[in-house]
Amino acid sequence: MTSEVVAEATPDLLALTAELVDIPSVSHEEGAIADRVEALVSDCDHLEVRRLGNNVLARTSLGRPMRLVLAGHLDTVPPNGNERAVVTGEVCHGLGSADMKGGLAVMLEVMRNARRPAVDLSFIAYVCEEVDQRHSGLGEIASSAPEWLRADAAILGEPTASIVEAGCQGVLRVDVDLRGVRAHTARPWMGVNAIHRLGAVLAAVASYEGRRPVIDGCEYREALQAVAVEGGVASNVVPDSARVVLNHRFAPDVSVDSAFAVVLSLLEPHVDRSGGDEVTLVASSLAAAPSLGHPLLARLVESSSAQPRAKLGWTDVSFFTARGVPAANFGPGEPTLAHSAAEQVDLGDLDRAYAVLRDLVMRGTGSS
Repeated sequence: MTSEVVAEATPDLLALTAELVDIPSVSHEEGAIADRVEALVSDCDHLEVRRLGNNVLARTSLGRPMRLVLAGHLDTVPPNGNERAVVTGEVCHGLGSADMKGGLAVMLEVMRNARRPAVDLSFIAYVCEEVDQRHSGLGEIASSAPEWLRADAAILGEPTASIVEAGCQGVLRVDVDLRGVRAHTARPWMGVNAIHRLGAVLAAVASYEGRRPVIDGCEYREALQAVAVEGGVASNVVPDSARVVLNHRFAPDVSVDSAFAVVLSLLEPHVDRSGGDEVTLVASSLAAAPSLGHPLLARLVESSSAQPRAKLGWTDVSFFTARGVPAANFGPGEPTLAHSAAEQVDLGDLDRAYAVLRDLVMRGTGSS
């Protein structure tokens, strides 16, 4: 098997990004953008295309020894005064420009132009990444068309400024419920104020020092934060219950159970289980190992000409890794601008991401 690199016109990635930004696609409302993406890949006779709800799938079937998935989500968070694309010079501003319609534009053009790739390609554009995982289009695909998810490696087009971000950290949501005894605020000594009891818990959380393990040359940085507090009965009542919600980000060298055990150990001195206090693991998302030793992902790092770094947030790299498909994050756009009113992506970043992915799919694990 040999692949052939054919000269092609440079795609207008800035224009395509702006076009996609101008199509509203807040989570659960991805129909219009799915229509446009489907039209773009259906126009290519080298691609098999399937529509599953508002998920759009396309792939080559050339009998190559390896298959690579290029995946990205169609949805955005709600607008913040930035619902329309504004192109200034070589920069596209607007909702989803970085997260991740710039990445979608890059992957679409790679798929459309890769007629003789060195690896077989699968393109997965899916819905509802920005909301609870139970709504994710990847789950719908796994249930109805699991064969489309089978691959040797996967690349998620999340914004990384065209630097490989390896794996991802896991996430825990932990609810801490403390009990007290109601009393009149004129006679507080007759009761126990559950909100006051939260002080020790919050102090323990604030003093937490997360590990910073280095895995596959990438430094992860664990964190524990209080993200919500609930309590109170009335302005003249000592409250008998209070809750703090914790968010814990943990590195991929530990399991969900081990990460939860760390939180429990930290809180144990401040929790009275015999008095009815509870610490509950409400939700969790698996971490994903870097997997940069896989030949295709190692080649991705080489092509990017940049030192890879850890993905400190959670992404659907976790979904693919859990299915036995090594995966990494790579796409245009500054990740720190995602979900902000200042979200943007520039042409240089789009072109870099396209060149790296184009090189990878046309040469595979071979030399440049």
